[in-house]
Amino acid sequence: MRLGAILIPGDIVQLVGELGSGKTTLVQGISTGWGSTDPVTSPSYVLVNVYRRPDRQRLFHLDAYRLENPTEAMELDLLSFIENGPLVVEWADRINAALPAEFIKVSFKWVDIEQRDLLFTVQGDRYQKKLEILRSQVFGVFR
Repeated sequence: MRLGAILIPGDIVQLVGELGSGKTTLVQGISTGWGSTDPVTSPSYVLVNVYRRPDRQRLFHLDAYRLENPTEAMELDLLSFIENGPLVVEWADRINAALPAEFIKVSFKWVDIEQRDLLFTVQGDRYQKKLEILRSQVFGVFR
């Protein structure tokens, strides 16, 4: 939820991990924190879901699992999504070449049935600042 609260149009969140590792579950929290009350489901078959807030802002949720290559992702008009809201991409590693060079990436590692390890990495100053905000919200201020 905290990650969703700091996302703005143009932000990219890449989610990478095995099937069933919790990517869609994290998107549920991101969407709630961002301010949407729309139900979040996996867009595996429709490819892109759009979640709305009362102020008419939109959050885009792309599942790249069924895409064959980055060109197919570009044909979905990714640039329009990015211009009009935050974009969260499941299976982002399948379409890296179609995504901007700066992003927040969350890598999921399955530990057991009830536990996952999440590793947050960033590219770019804008996302480094967002990661620092998240870190301070979750763990407090480090010196």
